[in-house]
Amino acid sequence: MNEPDGKKLCSYAEYLEQERASPTKHEFLNGEIFAMAGGTPEHARLCLSVGAELRTHLRGRPCAVYSADLRVRVQATGLSTYPDVSVVCGKLARDLEDKDAALNPSVLVEVLSDSSEAYDRGQKFAHYRHISSLREYVLVSQHEPRIEVFHRNEDDSWTLREARAGQGARLEAIGCTLSVDEVYRGPLAQVQSEAEERLPGA
Repeated sequence: MNEPDGKKLCSYAEYLEQERASPTKHEFLNGEIFAMAGGTPEHARLCLSVGAELRTHLRGRPCAVYSADLRVRVQATGLSTYPDVSVVCGKLARDLEDKDAALNPSVLVEVLSDSSEAYDRGQKFAHYRHISSLREYVLVSQHEPRIEVFHRNEDDSWTLREARAGQGARLEAIGCTLSVDEVYRGPLAQVQSEAEERLPGA
């Protein structure tokens, strides 16, 4: 989450009015509006790669994969935001105040960036844990082939499983496994190539 836009506290209706007219996305929390920073090319490619893999695995099943254009509202805390990738199983539950906001994701994915990683791991995850339908929270690294899956247990505790190159990230809630190699096949090759070009003598 970035700094507030500097405006006075506003209602959710005012936030929605501004959001409809804005070319950029914003988060809303406790009457404050926060501009969301634009992503890097690597970030954009990883988001699409994860979404495509999930869509392939879930084809023919009653689950839908959504891009970062889907707004998710956490009713218990008041946060409205745009996860990088969302999976909703069954009928999409829409917020009564905001027909474009989903309330019932089963899986949420965030591609980590240097500016957002602390927030995604900390405060944002704390908000997401209040979504009763959420079964798994997935964090995808931009700097190395690593996918972390936080799985919600029956006692409401969370278990972390990590997958690296050559491994699969198992999403128990939706019965599929993301191949780390497939997710990173294009994006990581470009990241590694650019890193090598910056090395002395390369």
